[in-house]
Amino acid sequence: MPVNCRYDLAIALGILAADGQVPTATLAEVECLGELALSGKLRPVQGVLPAALAAREAGRALVVPRENAEEASLAGGLVVYAVGHLLELVAHLNGQVPLPPYAANGLILQQRPYPDLSEVQGQLAAKRALLLAAAGAHNLLFTGPPGTGKTLLASRLPGLLPPLDEHEALEVAAIQSVSGHAPLSSWPQRPFRHPHHSASGPALVGGSSRPQPGEITLAHHGVLFLDELPEFERRVLEVLREPLESGEIVIARARDKVRFPARFQLVAAMNPCPCGYLGDPTGRCRCSTEQIARYRNKLSGPLLDRIDLHLTVARESTTLNNQPCGETSADVAAKVAQARELQQRRQGCANAFLDLEGLRHHCGLAAADQAWLEGACERLNLSLRAAHRLLKVARTLADLEGSQAIGRAHLAETLQYRPGSS
Repeated sequence: MPVNCRYDLAIALGILAADGQVPTATLAEVECLGELALSGKLRPVQGVLPAALAAREAGRALVVPRENAEEASLAGGLVVYAVGHLLELVAHLNGQVPLPPYAANGLILQQRPYPDLSEVQGQLAAKRALLLAAAGAHNLLFTGPPGTGKTLLASRLPGLLPPLDEHEALEVAAIQSVSGHAPLSSWPQRPFRHPHHSASGPALVGGSSRPQPGEITLAHHGVLFLDELPEFERRVLEVLREPLESGEIVIARARDKVRFPARFQLVAAMNPCPCGYLGDPTGRCRCSTEQIARYRNKLSGPLLDRIDLHLTVARESTTLNNQPCGETSADVAAKVAQARELQQRRQGCANAFLDLEGLRHHCGLAAADQAWLEGACERLNLSLRAAHRLLKVARTLADLEGSQAIGRAHLAETLQYRPGSS
């Protein structure tokens, strides 16, 4: 659908007003959106929710096609008029047949169930990393051979995160609306995006001649899962560096410069080598040292620095696992909610989003622990950015334990999640 079609109704009303068939004063009180058929029937359009939010901000009512009325009603406090034909609206504006404001049908909660963490047997270390990632909004990378449950684990993360608040839910729905998705199909629910490794740069970060949101924007306030991370083109992955820091992406074109939100949580998975079996006790790996180095060099140091938690997911016994299933998603989500609430009260954001001032204020260490950490970072050759992210993860560990101060034990556990720390 051409973008201009959404203005058909407004253009038609402007022509009618110029001809004296519609009073100009009544048009000043409403915003109108909709495609117009030759018969005068109104057809649905994309991007209704952002328009509804803007109309509410401006203190005006909104006229939309009937099919878009439920979406527009998500902007609470907005007067919405649902219209099926141009003549209906003309009669309303002339005071002949007033239209009643649209009454929402109550289709607000349409959540899809998340897969449960208890369905994943074993992998206690990976589940611990998921808890940390959820509690502090940290980025996470799973490395391990095929069949160890990396994808299974990643798909459980959205079910551990706190529910969207109203502002976040409206932002997510507005993005889906602009992108042509149905915002009411899973409302209000955190997105989980899983693009294929063949995805192009514009598909991942947004683009085309008329800039459209990409996967990182569709994952806003949710999870972006990149499986087979080294199989993505390196130039595509490098574009992630800025939005991982800023939470937004700027797409520049000859005539346009568009800024899209992109505050997503990255979860990635990869094999340890091209064949996937490096370190397998059966000796199945036949990759050369050069092949392994070339494979891993597809991921730049600056990109890996922006991933807070690095975990090797080991292959567990192939015999039937008789261990208890462990905690459910609801059990873990309760711990996550408690930690996130503490962070919100203390600093107004999750630990992963602390800036340098917040880091100094909320992640201070005792002198002995500071010296110990500096020595550890020197031995592991960690960058300053990696050290800062390490401190944020340690802060999350302390929050989960209800500790006001970051201790040596928190730092020691956090170091296990940095490359080369094992």
